[in-house]
Amino acid sequence: MTVSPSRAVDTLPKSWDPGAVESTIYQGWVDAGYFTADPTSTKPGYSIVLPPPNVTGNLHMGHALDHTLMDALTRRKRMQGYEVLWLPGMDHAGIATQSVVEKQLAAEGKTKEDLGRERFIEIVWQWKRDSGGAIGEQMRRLGAGVDWSRDRFTMDEGLSRAVRTIFKRLYDAGLIYQAERLVNWSPVLQTAISDLEVRYEDVEGELVSFRYGSLNDDEPHIVVATTRVETMLGDTAIAVHPEDDRYKHLVGTRLPHPFIDRELIIVADDHVDPEFGTGAVKVTPAHDPNDFEIGLRHNLPMPNIMDTKAVIVNTGTEFDGMDRFEARVKVREALAEQGRIVEEKRPYVHSVGHSERSGEVIEPRLSMQWWVKVDPLAKAAGDAVRNGDTTIHPKSLEPRWFGWVDNMHDWCISRQLWWGHRIPIWHGPNGEQVCVGPDETPPEGWEQDPDVLDTWFSSALWPFSTLGWPERTPELEKFYPTSVLVTGYDILFFWVARMMMFGTFVGGDDTITLGGRRGPQVPFTDVFLHGLIRDEFGRKMSKSAGNGVDPLDWVEKFGADALRFTLARGASPGGDLSIGEDHVRASRNFNTKLFNATRFALLNGARLAPLPDIVTLTDADRWILGRLEEVRAEVDSALDNYEFSRACEALYHFTWDEFCDWYVELAKVQLGAGQTHTTTVLAAVLDTLLRLLHPVIPFITEALWKVLVQPSAGSGGDQAGQPAQPESLVIADWPGPSGISVDPVAAQRITDLQKLVTEVRRFRSDQGINDRQKVPARLSGIDDAGLSELAGAVTSLAWLTPPGPKFSPSVSLEVRLGSDLKNAVVVELDTSGTIDVAAERRRLEKDLANVQKELASTAAKLANADFLAKAPASVVDKIRDRHRLAQQETDRITTRLAGLQ
Repeated sequence: MTVSPSRAVDTLPKSWDPGAVESTIYQGWVDAGYFTADPTSTKPGYSIVLPPPNVTGNLHMGHALDHTLMDALTRRKRMQGYEVLWLPGMDHAGIATQSVVEKQLAAEGKTKEDLGRERFIEIVWQWKRDSGGAIGEQMRRLGAGVDWSRDRFTMDEGLSRAVRTIFKRLYDAGLIYQAERLVNWSPVLQTAISDLEVRYEDVEGELVSFRYGSLNDDEPHIVVATTRVETMLGDTAIAVHPEDDRYKHLVGTRLPHPFIDRELIIVADDHVDPEFGTGAVKVTPAHDPNDFEIGLRHNLPMPNIMDTKAVIVNTGTEFDGMDRFEARVKVREALAEQGRIVEEKRPYVHSVGHSERSGEVIEPRLSMQWWVKVDPLAKAAGDAVRNGDTTIHPKSLEPRWFGWVDNMHDWCISRQLWWGHRIPIWHGPNGEQVCVGPDETPPEGWEQDPDVLDTWFSSALWPFSTLGWPERTPELEKFYPTSVLVTGYDILFFWVARMMMFGTFVGGDDTITLGGRRGPQVPFTDVFLHGLIRDEFGRKMSKSAGNGVDPLDWVEKFGADALRFTLARGASPGGDLSIGEDHVRASRNFNTKLFNATRFALLNGARLAPLPDIVTLTDADRWILGRLEEVRAEVDSALDNYEFSRACEALYHFTWDEFCDWYVELAKVQLGAGQTHTTTVLAAVLDTLLRLLHPVIPFITEALWKVLVQPSAGSGGDQAGQPAQPESLVIADWPGPSGISVDPVAAQRITDLQKLVTEVRRFRSDQGINDRQKVPARLSGIDDAGLSELAGAVTSLAWLTPPGPKFSPSVSLEVRLGSDLKNAVVVELDTSGTIDVAAERRRLEKDLANVQKELASTAAKLANADFLAKAPASVVDKIRDRHRLAQQETDRITTRLAGLQ
């Protein structure tokens, strides 16, 4: 049975209230299983794995952007007939999670050592079950269409097996080794941390220049400068540039250390900038990255002068036992007592690394750690992009990619934590080592290495470990390699490069080379890199900057669709986007505009039905259908190239500027004239438009589309022969080419109509006639302009009425139309009775007085020769512009006053 339009529209509220319906709509999608992927499907596969947020985290604006874009991609592909898997999950976030639980224990007066390793890990798992994963519920609020049945966690048993498997393969291949190297050390967290977990801040410190060697200027000595004078306790050399004539005679000689029984050798090294400072630098190999490299090149001793808590040790001086900052003061004072201080600059602003998690200053420290030898892995990751196996969008970021992977240093993968994937190395009683795979048993009596793996190690396996690797699973067969990785360009090195290295490493494995695909294997075929989110002033959004916004606050206030449209509209490959509350409010207004236009169409009987023969339609109908096809093609092109901003701009302006502001108004005229086919065109446009908008604003489009197609729902279609529609827009077909091309004649006529109506409205405003106040008017030349069939529409949209028997025109304007502007339409208006002449004269006289002041002021300046001679040219040009505009406004108002009757 066909449902009448009036019955259908009754299911829509009178206004759009997203908070009242979004959660219900989303749960309906989940319950219907629309987001659950079927690896046995015959449809082509399309897959995205969600960059796993930290289990400790909450949804921030960066997540909201990522999730919006991935959701848009997967929703569109599902509508295009793909079997889509968008796989969600969370990262165990070793440092962050352990820190949270340790703080809770500290509040109870306990430490992890009080509990022991096994009990502590049990408590962390319990915390994860009770408190972790709040971000999942927040994703639902945003409308993320992920396959919740495949939700993964980086410490799930299956993923842990994948970690142990690849560790052993890398170890057996000689690509994992243990060595004492320099790391970022957190004295608070008591572990090495990655570069990504170091935040650099400008701080006020001191630059101390002091003298090594003799205090006598005639005897060998060198002056060096440092912001960390306490590290001189670990100095083993002084480096100068090989071509620096000031020091050539000293290279190879030694100078005594003022506090320690140690001599410092002077070495020549190209790293030194002879133009900076004195041209000589102190070398502390165990506590500075550059110095460490110098130490390796010159085989220097590398004494570690700080323990894990950044306390001075092993120097045999009075400074042992002091905190590094206390030692900084005491060492400087001791140098001053010896007369070695040459200069002190204070305050001296410089950049210092701080722990992202605990906030303290990071200490570069020589430490025994586990490392991945990255050279062959990085080369494979670089070659995958060079060979076109993986494409980076935008291409302009490829040089940054190659800059990283072609110059990558070995990767420190060990962390001195308890929460995480424990390194599968077992140590024997006599120093033996063995790597134990997932199906192997460690030797009896041997002890497992105490360290855990860097979180990025398990995250690097995410594209294939989540699909069941190392087992050969239907999911791997169907959905690997994944289709696209969506992430910010700021994480290109830390995560994307690691996934590419591990993905290409296992790519030759039979469990990865699936589905008949041979040759190089990569974890994803496309990488889409978007920019950073900034506030309306262009500042990067962050908690530390105080300008971070909880995306759910805007969801609560404006709806998920409004936030999603704002984010997608600003997202272009590689470009940052600035957003503020006004942007989201504008998107909410767009949704309201769409809702009202659809409700109008439904109230007037719009329903899906086959379109009449195109030649029987009006110019307005042919124009809007042709424009719709152009927009559909542009949206397809944009989304194929990850140009979300271009797609959204096209849809925004078509919906608001063309469909709502013009066609809906023209449709009112046509409906008033009894043109019943108009409702069919309205429905056809809305059907395509809602489908095109659905990936970005899924909630409102779902609610509107289900009412639009309701009359034709049921078994076998409707009475007009329209086929039955699916029960949800989520699984509806993506619009394909309509076969309707642009009608240039109809398009030109509508362009002319728009210009004519706009000019009349502007003229009315200049005449002080209130909006929508009907004014008698006579239009001459409209037939010659080819607008005879649209004359009624012009009259209606310009708020005019036909001239009556007593018509007496008081004002007129001429509008030239056509592509060559040869056709002129003259519009004469009878404004008698439409204007309060006395009030209008008072208003205009007041405006004239103000503009004449501006005219006189600018004229005086331009007549001042002294001003013209001394003022910058740009200032003079601005005064001239102001004078010209004031003159134009004076002429306009004067003419208007003269025309008042």
